[in-house]
Amino acid sequence: MIIDFHTHTFPDKIATQTIKFLSEKANSKPFREGTLSSLKESMKKCGIDYSVVLPVATNAKQVDSINRLSFEENGKDGVIFAGAIHPDCENIEEILDTIKAHGLFGIKIHPDYQGVYFDDERYIHIMREAAKRDLITVTHAGVDVGYPDDVHCTPQMVLNVLEKLSGIIDNKLVLAHMGGCDLPDEVLKKLAGKPVYFDTSFVLDRYTGECREIILKHGFDKILFATDSPWSDIKKFVDILESYGFAKEESDMIFYKNAERLLKAL
Repeated sequence: MIIDFHTHTFPDKIATQTIKFLSEKANSKPFREGTLSSLKESMKKCGIDYSVVLPVATNAKQVDSINRLSFEENGKDGVIFAGAIHPDCENIEEILDTIKAHGLFGIKIHPDYQGVYFDDERYIHIMREAAKRDLITVTHAGVDVGYPDDVHCTPQMVLNVLEKLSGIIDNKLVLAHMGGCDLPDEVLKKLAGKPVYFDTSFVLDRYTGECREIILKHGFDKILFATDSPWSDIKKFVDILESYGFAKEESDMIFYKNAERLLKAL
């Protein structure tokens, strides 16, 4: 089994425009159209059993409409949705209660797109309340290639959060992009071995050797296979992970067992 823990889709009516804008901003080539149907097609083609879609609200007004779509589509054809939330939302607890009531496993935040540093008190509040409801928080971590000049989630910021939420958010936080996109040395020094999950999205083919080193130091039980589709070649990521030569039980943890534990619904 393979679970892709980090993908993105956009509504059909805005997918082409959104993908064009993001690809130009990040100078990054998309591998598919960015629609839900194109994700499902790529899953069949590449042998992906389940994909996790992580929607991002870039302002508080988007949250309700994004989540309505997530509630409607969650669980269909092997696609599992996280909930969206924004630090400017005034009804944080109500939003989280609704996300929980609709059976979603957690929430996605994006400090760069939301313009808030990861250790800001607003995020602290969101993550604390999410953990109380047994919801997982997934966050973009490290450099965003579209907004590289000001990193809103550094390894040090993660350490600050882990200190403030010690015992509360342990093993309920997923740091995308192997703990910090384009910051592998800092991740190895500051975050490897901490009670957080890393996903492999986007970076597995950017610095393959460092990713393998991070996996070995962090632990097979806290790594999640992920691609960042439509921004990565799914088959290439599968091949890279298989090329590391890990034992079957170790690879199985990364490919699906760790994700099963977090998703619970499978």
